[in-house]
Amino acid sequence: MMKRERLALFGASGHGKVVADAALAAGWQSVMFFDDAWPAKSGNGHWPVLGGLSDLIARSGEFDAALVSIGHCRARWEKQQALVAAGVPMATVVHPHACVSRFAVLGLGTVVMAGAVINVDTSIGDAGIVNTGATVDHDCTLAHAVHVSPGANLSGGVTVGAFSWVGVGASVRQGIEIGTDVMVGAGAVVVKHVLDGVTMVGNPARQQM
Repeated sequence: MMKRERLALFGASGHGKVVADAALAAGWQSVMFFDDAWPAKSGNGHWPVLGGLSDLIARSGEFDAALVSIGHCRARWEKQQALVAAGVPMATVVHPHACVSRFAVLGLGTVVMAGAVINVDTSIGDAGIVNTGATVDHDCTLAHAVHVSPGANLSGGVTVGAFSWVGVGASVRQGIEIGTDVMVGAGAVVVKHVLDGVTMVGNPARQQM
């Protein structure tokens, strides 16, 4: 089992603050931030920023694992891939007030926030985010670097392609397939399959032209 003492986070943003808070609640002893905006950005709320990505890699022996705390899906994936290629171990963080089935699978670098629910036989890929109060029901399959925003709800058997983002308060009907690089707008209600690379808005959700 991975030691949970020192965690390095790449991405000193508001989302990063929430990831740091979730990590401490989950039992990590300390959190340190890195961001390529350093040294202009020297702190993130309660935590200092100690350097950029190259500094994180150079200092990887000082912590037990890392996690990329960037909300943007493709950027999060690219930074995680760089860390993995450098041999940096990746953490998965689950807030203790989340409810994750013992039969769900969470990929490396995934974070599950407070109040989230992930039900039985669901698979979340690497570098995923299931954000505050979101629900992902049974038998869903989320590819790598998917972001399910706060309060969004995925019904059973939903498939979501890589780099897709389900917006705040959106709902997806059971059995729906959402493609790669899709943006589901805040509050949208998805009742039909969604092609790659489109933005869906409204109730019922329609492709934004």
